[in-house]
Order: sequence, then structure tokens, then C-alpha cells
Amino acid sequence: MLELKNISKDMGEFLLDSVSINVEKGDYLVILGPTGAGKTILLETVAGVYPPDNGSIRLNQRDITNEEPRNRKICMVYQDFMLFPHLTVEDNIGFGLRIKKVEKEEIRSRVKEVAELFGIDHLLHRYPDTLSGGEKQRTAISRASIMNPEVLLLDEPLSALDGQTRERLRGELKKLHRIFGTTIIHITHNFSEVFALADKVAVMNKGKIVQYGLPDEIFRKPNCEFTANFVGMENIFKGTCKRVNGCTHLNTGEMTIISSALTDEDEACASIRPEDILISLKPVETSARNSFSGKIVDILDSGTLVKLIIDTGIIFTVVLTRQGWKDMGIKTGDELYIMFKASSVHIF
Repeated sequence: MLELKNISKDMGEFLLDSVSINVEKGDYLVILGPTGAGKTILLETVAGVYPPDNGSIRLNQRDITNEEPRNRKICMVYQDFMLFPHLTVEDNIGFGLRIKKVEKEEIRSRVKEVAELFGIDHLLHRYPDTLSGGEKQRTAISRASIMNPEVLLLDEPLSALDGQTRERLRGELKKLHRIFGTTIIHITHNFSEVFALADKVAVMNKGKIVQYGLPDEIFRKPNCEFTANFVGMENIFKGTCKRVNGCTHLNTGEMTIISSALTDEDEACASIRPEDILISLKPVETSARNSFSGKIVDILDSGTLVKLIIDTGIIFTVVLTRQGWKDMGIKTGDELYIMFKASSVHIF
């Protein structure tokens, strides 16, 4: 287990503010957050690039707060690869083993093994400036993985790659995690990487971890307005609360939204994911506790998905597939009905 307790680090423009988190052995943790939230500083502090101003870091019950980076059994891979340009792929991957004075034959064997895992065994004779971005990142991850680290830190490892390469390497990271069970901490802005890879998710903002939990908890049950906005809830409404027949009724001033979630607060926020809202051009009989009429005020076509901006007295965002939107034949100015279940309304 990796245990961070009250880690603080002030770098001026970037900071960590009393970060505490436990990462279970073998977990794949994804860290989300806006630029400047402190994500990379957190990884670099764990790796030993910077000593914390306050707090402690323990790995499998061993205090490594002031341990030299080379003794931590932690490896870090950056977005920009940081390969040695004068070394071949084979020598880049085996570099750490040579520093540890491992026998040449063992280095050659282990390099071949990890290169095959990442599909770059045919590139071992090449130099970094002859490689594609995906090949460079595979080499960088191979160089870290060959050291058998107890924790592997990945700083946006897929963000500089094209879509097809990113998807392929994402699968290889999943395979690496499954085969070796390495504890991995992975920074990203890409939500698809969360659901493809993560066991747990942490959301950072202004040097703090504001929420930590399972991916579904983070995306469907945010604990604050920042997380809700960041993970794309979009439909977030503040109001006054009261309990009615085992449900929470949240009055926004314009309408009442019903949630099956309960709260003891007098004021709260309700959030509904855009994909949980159904629409109809006609009134329908439904078991959904929330049903409102409205008018489409804007349509945002992103190619595969279409967002409808609907004014019901308050503004709702609804997501459809592009084909679903075409099949309905709806356009700006059309009147329709929206419906969503009380169980789809999260209260925080």
C-alpha cells in the first residue's frame, strides 16, 4: 500500500495542500483535475523528485519520505517520453538494469520480454528519433516496467498520441496491469481512460483531493459542485430541500425536482447526467417522478453525439446519439417533454 499523509508542497504556481490518500497494492488509480491542480507535482513528490514541505509517504509500511529516488522502487513515465537520443531502443529499455549492474544476458532476456509485451521487439535496433510517438511511449513505459517497480507513475502517457495509437496502448497498459499487478497511478484528462483502466479515481483541484472513490461514484455521485462540473454532469441546480414520502423535493424557485436520495440539509444541489434524461415529442405515461415540458433553444452536434439545450423554465442539457437525433427529426424551437427517474437525481 502507498500511504500519503498530509503531503504539502509549495512550488509557487503549483502546490499540494495537505494531500492524504491510500492506494491499495495492485490498484490502478487515475487522477483527474484541471491544469494547475497539482497532479504532476503529486506524482513527482511520490517519486522523490521533490521532498515534501510537510507530511509523510509510506510504501508497504516503509517510510520513504526522505528516501533517494533510486531506492524507492517507484518509476515515473512522463508525457514527453524523455528517452536518451543517443541510445537504441534496446539500450534505452535496459538502461536501469545496466546501472544496477545486472548481467548482460539477463538484461537482454528481460528487454526482449518486455519489448514483446509492448509490441516493439522489432524496433530494438532503432534510435528514438526514428520512432513514432506511440513507439516512443511504448519504449518509455517498457524502460520503467523492466525495473519491476512497486509503483508505476504515468503522467498523461497517452495524451500526445493519435486516437488509434492511444486506444492500442491503453489496451497494453491494461494487459501490463493484469499480468504484473503493479500499483499504477495515472494522470489523464481523458474520461474514456478512466473507465477502461481505473480501479479508483481521485479528483484534484487547487492542490487538494476533493473526491476519491470508484469511477461510477465519481461520475454519478459527485460530492461537490466542482467535481460535478468537471466530470460533465452539466445539469446542476441549487435549491431548498424538504423530505416528502421518502424522497427529497428540491425547489429551484422555478420547479421542484424529486430525488430518491435523502439529505438532512435545508439547501443542496441536484445533478442529473445528460444521458439519463429521456425526451418525447408527445406526453407519455411514465413511472419517472420528474417530467417537464420545454423548448429546444440550441442543438450542439459533435459528430457522434448531439446535445440538446432545453428550456423548461430552467435549462437542461440532454445527450442523444446522432442517429437518434436524426430519427426524431427535431430542430431548434421544437417543443417536447423531458423525463428522468428520481433515482437518476444525485443530491449533494
